Amino acid sequence: MSRIGKVPIELPNGVSVAIDRGSINVSGPKGSLSQFTMPGIKVTTEGGQVVVGRENDERQNRSKHGLMRTLISNMVTGVSQGFERKLEINGVGYRVAQAGPDLKFNLGFSHDVVYKVPAGITVGIEQNIISLSGIDKQQVGQVAAEIRALKKPEPYKGKGIKYVEERIIRKSGKSGKEIA
Repeated sequence: MSRIGKVPIELPNGVSVAIDRGSINVSGPKGSLSQFTMPGIKVTTEGGQVVVGRENDERQNRSKHGLMRTLISNMVTGVSQGFERKLEINGVGYRVAQAGPDLKFNLGFSHDVVYKVPAGITVGIEQNIISLSGIDKQQVGQVAAEIRALKKPEPYKGKGIKYVEERIIRKSGKSGKEIA
């Protein structure tokens, strides 16, 4: 039995789950999300909990059990609290500005880089920190990864876009002297 899959998901106040034939719809105060049900996995609601089970112990069903439970748990957390990811821009002259729904980056290239923020993601900019928030954990993480890929942090001076909690391992460079 999957250790993650057998743990029931508690539903907070204001969150409702509708299970249709082949899909699961979770709605709450921040919005609603939908996810298809994987074959071989059964999802039921009991009281204020969502229970994920499997039809049999085949290898495919065992591997999907914990994944389905985690996806539903992320949907419940997303519609009740939301997810947030923060990025930090380091470098002389590196800037970001919000131009309508898009982000306009000045990253040391000969041109400005414009990133179109998808629907469902809220962007906040405070000096050199970009805050991304939304209800879909996968979408928030994907947008953060795409923004980071515009200019990855380099190991010599640490210039580029990095996650706030990320630690860049620095190299000493050509002269060989250590940098603090």
